[in-house]
Amino acid sequence: MIRAGRPARALGMLVLAYALLCAMMFVLQRRLQYLPDASPMNPAAVGLTSVAQQTLATPDGERIVVWWSPPAGEREPVYLYLHGNGANLHARAERLGALVRSGAGLMAVSWRGYGGSSGSPTESGLLADARTAYAELRRRAPTRPVVLFGESLGTTVAVMLAAEVDAAALVLDSSFDSALALAQRSYPWLPVTWLLQDTFRADLAAPRVRAPVFQAHCRDDPVSPIEHAVALRELLAAAVPMAVIERRCHVPSLLDFRAAMETFVAQTLR
Repeated sequence: MIRAGRPARALGMLVLAYALLCAMMFVLQRRLQYLPDASPMNPAAVGLTSVAQQTLATPDGERIVVWWSPPAGEREPVYLYLHGNGANLHARAERLGALVRSGAGLMAVSWRGYGGSSGSPTESGLLADARTAYAELRRRAPTRPVVLFGESLGTTVAVMLAAEVDAAALVLDSSFDSALALAQRSYPWLPVTWLLQDTFRADLAAPRVRAPVFQAHCRDDPVSPIEHAVALRELLAAAVPMAVIERRCHVPSLLDFRAAMETFVAQTLR
């Protein structure tokens, strides 16, 4: 009988350890990709006294929370706000308040599994939530221009939604081409293409987007490097020059790009 030598046994142990690591990453991936704060929310508790918290039913049986504020004037647009992968709408109170105070309407979506919403987040689930909110927004404000506002992971959903529906404009804060591309960059030693379930391929949807697009991005973004926003921009037919915040950050303050964004929206809706 021929016994396996030490090098062969060591190689076998390494292969087994790598396979176990891949299995662990596959099982735990959504815990790494989504960081929800499921705590109950109240817009009045964060100073948004004119904003109503309401619940919408999705086609797949979940109930999602939205914050709703109708437009103040007859010509004001309505923003559909799609947030990122962490915390909940309370963490976006400052920027949501700024949008409301501008006179625009607002519907901000709390993803399934996040503050007050049932279910657990997945790519298909977030798309269902965004479609549900868009349909309800259209029902409430059928003649108003809709501006899709995506933040971080929400930018990929905003791009995919914009490829399907009628939107007057698209605002992307800290955008990237796909979660797959970011994962391949962060984990080059893993077979990410095989492992990742929620790939958020905004790059595949981008060529179908016809709405004008505004992007804001930090020059040194440790989460979604600016090269990924540039890669997405090259696929968008009507993207204006990117507003670059010259510092290290991810999801900058709205103050960093609000003036440029509002000028873009005003010119687009003129």
